[in-house]
Amino acid sequence: MQEAIQDSSPKTINRTMVLIGLIIGMLFSALEQTIVGTAMPTIIKDLNGFSIFAWVTTAYLITSTTVVPIVGKLADMYGRRLFYLLGVLIFVAGSFLCATAMTMEQLVLYRAVQGIGGGMLMPLSQTIVGDIFNAEQRAKWQGVFGGIFGLSSVIGPFIGGFIVDHVQWHWIFLINVPVGLLSGILIFFGMKHELVAKHKAVIDWWGIVTFVPAIVLLLLGLTFGGKNFAWTSVESFLIFGGAIVLTALFLIIEKKAKEPILDLSLFKNRVFATTNILGFLVGMGMFGAIMFVPMFMQAILGVSPTKAGSTMTPMMLSLIAASIVGGQLLLRIRYRTVLISGMVIGALGFFLMSTMGTHTTQLTVNMYMIILGLGMGLVMPTLMIAVQNQFPREQLGTVTSASTFFRSIGSTIGVTVLNVVMNHALASKMDEALKTDQVTNNPVLSGIMSKLSEKVDDLFTIMLAPQALQLEADIKETVLNLIKTVWTEAFSIVFWAGLIFIVLGVLTACFVGNGRISREQMPQRGKKIAKDQEQEPATEV
Repeated sequence: MQEAIQDSSPKTINRTMVLIGLIIGMLFSALEQTIVGTAMPTIIKDLNGFSIFAWVTTAYLITSTTVVPIVGKLADMYGRRLFYLLGVLIFVAGSFLCATAMTMEQLVLYRAVQGIGGGMLMPLSQTIVGDIFNAEQRAKWQGVFGGIFGLSSVIGPFIGGFIVDHVQWHWIFLINVPVGLLSGILIFFGMKHELVAKHKAVIDWWGIVTFVPAIVLLLLGLTFGGKNFAWTSVESFLIFGGAIVLTALFLIIEKKAKEPILDLSLFKNRVFATTNILGFLVGMGMFGAIMFVPMFMQAILGVSPTKAGSTMTPMMLSLIAASIVGGQLLLRIRYRTVLISGMVIGALGFFLMSTMGTHTTQLTVNMYMIILGLGMGLVMPTLMIAVQNQFPREQLGTVTSASTFFRSIGSTIGVTVLNVVMNHALASKMDEALKTDQVTNNPVLSGIMSKLSEKVDDLFTIMLAPQALQLEADIKETVLNLIKTVWTEAFSIVFWAGLIFIVLGVLTACFVGNGRISREQMPQRGKKIAKDQEQEPATEV
């Protein structure tokens, strides 16, 4: 019976149609994460909502991150096709609503809806690839999908800018409607005969009601801590305390649940545990620190926002190339070798970035970013492939979503932690600058720098618009040079902090084991489904 299932499953799916649908869906759901940033100044102007504009991104991040592990488990229970189509409908509906927003509050709410759909599409795309291909083919296509994700980061800002300049900002959302529906139609027909084990499913409702608010509280605390409220404030203790309590309850519930959202026993698998820890560290280090590169370009090198944004292009192009090459390398060498190589290359990139200063050229920055992209490109698809090849098909949704979830949470925490490092470094370096002989021996300069040290947040604005300083030419030049030195040293500290996470990742990668892709015909569907199939015939969904 199990052999029959293995033979019938891939043949009932139109792979070409499904692949086209997945590529379209992943490209545009990933594109939505970068395309909005370019249009945000125009949106703020039209909707008059500067005070809460950060929520446009935060709302999408919270809902998309939270839904990932839940939909992964439900897709294992009820089938990928059903939840992919549901994700498409929610994503399309949210996109349409975003285009109709009349106030910033409405846009934030609609972005949260859109995030639910986006959070469903990203992991399910990778899960379906794991379903319909054998181990060797899976390595190839996961590399391609990793490249597609990188491509979206490259073209997103350009597409957003073009739409805003030549059409209207509403179309950055409306464009998702026909494209999303096309992706849904292709998946609807391409996976029309998807086989799903017929067994009574038990939804872990208590797990959901503890997990969702725990993650929401954590992300809210990390996003607004140190900004809207102090880290040691009552609000901070309540938010993080609530997250800790709910997380503890969630873990207790998951140990007893019949069909847990996150099966804690999976962590007994060395590859699963190690790759998820590694994914978390990659998110913290690589994705967390990358956001500071455009800031460095604008503040230190004085380039325009457009040129600063284009710095990501070389990195993403190298990431795409390395993702595709990495998928092929996995057919010949062990996961551990590829992961360690990628992390070491990434560490080299971070070390070189920590050496950047006022005399660094844009070409030099681009070279460093290419090196970082090569490292990321080797690591990202390998993490997914290694996990998927460790488990039977009926668990792919759960383990794939878990991998996506830990990397996403790592990115969120990394951005927050490194932002705290940056603020602390700026304050510390500013205090050091005040104590230098150059400043203490000049009362006028000392007074100006003392006032600026009280408003560290304004230092970046001064670097972008030095004309705002109404000072004599010689004093102004001295002040700007001092501030630029402070910023340069602060950036160096941030990149060193990111390097620490990457070095920890190198050490973690050493414990992945000797696993590698086995040249099997198709991945096993799993004893559990085979047993259910012997008792009850599979149903077509």
